[in-house]
Amino acid sequence: MDKVIVRHIAPTLQDHFSNETHPVLKKIYWHRDVTIPSEVDYHLNSLYPPDQLLNSGKAVACLIEALTRQKRVMIIGDFDADGATSTALMVSALRDLGFKHVDYLVPNRFEYGYGLTPEIVEVALKREPELIITVDNGISSIEGVAIAKAHGVGVIITDHHLPPDQLPDADAIVNPNQAGCLFPSKCLAGVGVAFYLILALRRYLRETGWFIQHQQQEPSLSPYLDLVALGTVADVVPLDRNNRILVYHGLRRIREGHARPGIMALLAVANRDHQRIVSADLGFALGPRLNAAGRLEDMSIGIQCLLAASLLEARHLASRLNALNEERKLIESKMQKDALAVLEAVSFLTSQETLPKGLCLTEPHWHQGVIGIVASRLKDRFHRPVIVFAEGEEGELKGSARSIAHVHIRDVLSDIATTHPDLILKFGGHAMAAGLTLRKKDFERFKMAFESYLANNVADDLLTNQLKSDGELSTECFSSQFALLLRDSGPWGKDFPEPLFDGKFYVSDLRAIGEAHLKLWLKPEADSQPVEAVLFHVDKLGWKPELQDYIHIAYRLDLNIFRGNQKVQLVIEHILKV
Repeated sequence: MDKVIVRHIAPTLQDHFSNETHPVLKKIYWHRDVTIPSEVDYHLNSLYPPDQLLNSGKAVACLIEALTRQKRVMIIGDFDADGATSTALMVSALRDLGFKHVDYLVPNRFEYGYGLTPEIVEVALKREPELIITVDNGISSIEGVAIAKAHGVGVIITDHHLPPDQLPDADAIVNPNQAGCLFPSKCLAGVGVAFYLILALRRYLRETGWFIQHQQQEPSLSPYLDLVALGTVADVVPLDRNNRILVYHGLRRIREGHARPGIMALLAVANRDHQRIVSADLGFALGPRLNAAGRLEDMSIGIQCLLAASLLEARHLASRLNALNEERKLIESKMQKDALAVLEAVSFLTSQETLPKGLCLTEPHWHQGVIGIVASRLKDRFHRPVIVFAEGEEGELKGSARSIAHVHIRDVLSDIATTHPDLILKFGGHAMAAGLTLRKKDFERFKMAFESYLANNVADDLLTNQLKSDGELSTECFSSQFALLLRDSGPWGKDFPEPLFDGKFYVSDLRAIGEAHLKLWLKPEADSQPVEAVLFHVDKLGWKPELQDYIHIAYRLDLNIFRGNQKVQLVIEHILKV
């Protein structure tokens, strides 16, 4: 789909920044509704306190009993990057706080499905846990919790997904999105919720003199912030101020070389310099490599990497994750081509008018572990909600949904489930992503219900793929100093997007980089100094810029470092002929 470059309209608000704040940075903040310096003050003591999380006290009481009696604790996580970082954090933090018997288990998505299912509880019971703690899952696991409780096993649920009407009968549920929770930030990732529970536990132990009584040094929790940053960005939760504080300090630890061996090893296989890492690197380089384990094999490989005690061990595991990610790319590429062929066959690619407001696709041979990322790619390409299904067990289809702003995909599924009560077997998720299960024979009926709901409830203008620009930059801003200022003014991410600019340029020179990319030298005016730019995947553009073309581009500022030399570079996100 064609993208439209539009400029932000700055709110008519009085800002309270000092005159020392760069005027372009002020404008960028205005576009993100930030007008007071405290919104970009990222001191750790500005985090919301953990006692505002509903049931955090109950959960701490369960943990204190487990610690006092040295119960066997089992962490059960999800099979994505948020689940892996949550599991690694909870396992290592509890051990550091004095728990001697902490184990973990991650469901294989192909055998057990998502969450604390009855099947995964049966597997866990073989290890004789006395307390199960879920991370990044569990809010819908009514049957699994009931089975664990029936066997005398306590259950603490930590999750961030939207809760169903009926909650599991756990000993404690910590989820900022559950009814009655007054925690101001509803955007915590699963790893953020896990971190907050550990914060609450450590504070209780400190206030009751536990560390002094047991002659134990109180552990710092800062070393876990690299995990929190990685899981938060990889799960694409909104970066409200509280999440930005967590990510800011996680990135800072990584840049200073204080990250755990597993993260350093993942950076190495992704060819990322830890000193220059930004939040986008967590989302687009590290996150996919972790996710590849859960998509194709077993997320335990990713968790082992994050828990590795030495760089040597971590490098071996990171290499395996990298190889899985390469395999995932091949599978994903084939599925994308298949999906586009299906759409082409019904003429959806040739006419905007015939394109439905939502896409619902399945093929018998599609890989269940990759449907989520294919849905995401198609959503980005066509700018509308997408659900991709793969075959599950016993005549079922497993679906992964991705959505766009202002179309809450879990609410869409909830409405369909209400109006067609026999159609969806189960579903869960949040605004931008969800999962569901159907009977295979009901696919066409679900597709019709999905398309009908969107046709009747989604306005046409929401489907316009807009690139929001922060405006035009003067040539004085094409400097490494300004690019560094922008980098250090983040972290940028969902709902706090990295600055994007636009402008018109003459192409003064260009050359190919490999088979699919272009290096360009652009001039704002015919007689001005050229600035370097890079355009990735020019093969998907449909045309190729040529010398002396006059083009309109949307771009990000980046730094290109080669042999110690540092140069500003425009990374082109979209390009149009003028």
